[in-house]
Amino acid sequence: MSHREVMEALTGLLLAMFVAMLSSTVVTNALPAIVTDLHGSQTGYTWVVVATLLTMTATTPLWGKLADLFSQKLLVQAALVIYSTGSLVAAFAPNMEVLIGARAFQGLGVGGLTALVQVVIATMVSPRERGRYSGYIGAVFATATVSGPLLGGVIVDSALGWRGCFFVSLPIAALAFVVLQKKLHLPTYKRDVRIDYAGATLIMAGISLLLVWVSLVGNQFAWLSGTSAALVAGGVAVLALATYVEGRIASEPVIPLRLFRDRTTALATVASVMIGVVMFGGTVYLSQYFQLARGMTPTAAGLMSIAMVGGLLATSIVSGRVITRTGLWKRWLVGGTALVVLGLALLATIDARTPLVVVAAFMAILGLGLGTSMQNLVLAVQNSAPAADLGAASSMVAAFRTIGASVGVSTFGAVLAHQVAADVGASDHDHGSIPDLGTLPEPVRALYETAFGDATGHIFLLAVPLAVIALICVALIEEVPLRTTTGLAQPDPVREDVLS
Repeated sequence: MSHREVMEALTGLLLAMFVAMLSSTVVTNALPAIVTDLHGSQTGYTWVVVATLLTMTATTPLWGKLADLFSQKLLVQAALVIYSTGSLVAAFAPNMEVLIGARAFQGLGVGGLTALVQVVIATMVSPRERGRYSGYIGAVFATATVSGPLLGGVIVDSALGWRGCFFVSLPIAALAFVVLQKKLHLPTYKRDVRIDYAGATLIMAGISLLLVWVSLVGNQFAWLSGTSAALVAGGVAVLALATYVEGRIASEPVIPLRLFRDRTTALATVASVMIGVVMFGGTVYLSQYFQLARGMTPTAAGLMSIAMVGGLLATSIVSGRVITRTGLWKRWLVGGTALVVLGLALLATIDARTPLVVVAAFMAILGLGLGTSMQNLVLAVQNSAPAADLGAASSMVAAFRTIGASVGVSTFGAVLAHQVAADVGASDHDHGSIPDLGTLPEPVRALYETAFGDATGHIFLLAVPLAVIALICVALIEEVPLRTTTGLAQPDPVREDVLS
């Protein structure tokens, strides 16, 4: 494909990716208002995010597998339709239960968009040239991350209220659908279809059980209780069964375990899990910090997010262009992950009294690191994966990053709720409720602000050792020169593992 043809198709793909990113960022600053309006709790706050991440986790590798079998164009369009349907239901949700269910359905589409955009780009462009286009992906990611919280805050403060946050992406999704219909033209290689539904279901079920346990333990039931033991044992058993199915039974597994024999894939996957924990687990609660610990409006909280995403935007574009020119990528990956460690360590020191300029500087450092680590982890795996496994390998890294995100959001949410309850000592907060600070007397409000500020710093402190693990993993990855061929240059044959 010529550069012009790639850019025309890429326009539709980037619009689709913008929609996927906007689904999580636009709701961030709306969450306190949503939970207050629908009479939810800190657990509900967590699960509005986790529900989407869970279905993304289960379906991202499934979409990647489908991309190896069916028309990638039709799959992207189907993911857009699913996402839009979930958004409409969420916009009219009458309670937290319906909202969480709609967000889970929305995640099915987001999982497809997250995986398929990377797969289609890998099909069109060689790894050596992909750095140039990864910069565009980073720019879109940054734009969605910056505009999402800000746009969400403005909408919440307007007459539309929080429900408007779920309408805003629908016109963009429709435009992406039309552009892809007109501009994306890829060959489709058809062969016998073997979809590993059992593996996908078991993976989602096992992770869900463990996340339900993390979210509710110490609140709804005791750590040492029959319910706690049943959830942990059940989750571990289901994941063990999923591993057996993926390794021994499924002819075309959702997560091909043989890919982990490659050192780069194994290390990059572990690093992706840790980056997912750090990025989503920490940043989701920054909005809550600005609104509940610092008394900001949703719009002001959205403006604060620009500090972090500005750094992410700068390094994602610069690193992509330099990698395309030089072919060297590991130094960017190691340096970016080191900055993530530093940014988290600095954010671990914040509380309700930390100057906002200082908080913004710490966020910018974290953003600089994330901009060079996320996309380049995917690039490293795509460069080492066989052409026949390009879709599965790309989506697998994204899936494990989402698993990390689910674990991070759920775990950090539980830690935050527990610490706030301990600091406040109020019976109303023992159940993880989120107070409407505007209705509280000044002394009580100050107590809650201090508690949320201290708790936010604490969850960033918990994220530091996980980022260190990611840094060790990327340091151990061997730098392999970037290939100059695309997936299309090596047509996907019938796989050997299918024949056997």
